[in-house]
Amino acid sequence: MGIGLVAYSPLGKGFLTGKIDENTQFAEGDIRNILPRYTEEARAANKALLDLLNQFPERRQATPAQIALAWVLAQKPWIVPIPGTTKLHRLTENNGAATIELTADELREIENASAHIHVVGTRYTEQMEKSTGL
Repeated sequence: MGIGLVAYSPLGKGFLTGKIDENTQFAEGDIRNILPRYTEEARAANKALLDLLNQFPERRQATPAQIALAWVLAQKPWIVPIPGTTKLHRLTENNGAATIELTADELREIENASAHIHVVGTRYTEQMEKSTGL
């Protein structure tokens, strides 16, 4: 159809960078304080996603964030991730994902492993979900 898809928050509001765990304290006013997927329990349970991503950085000389973004980029040529950042070094890191081409075997490995991971916590609160009209 000639249209693209912009993947919003492809790093899971920072979770897939590997810099957030169940002990992370978010600043006052940070939306992650109210989102079900960012409760202490959900972050501990969802660590399985990070464990999966962390299998690749060393062998690919990349960061978990770059692997996550490379995976999104590998899905379809018309899907573009838009990771947000306020730090120049993170922008540089994120841009590095464009140079990583995951092999068919790596993509299959990620797909097979992630199919067995149950993500804990909804993306948004019930009230936020209702406001979408979906």
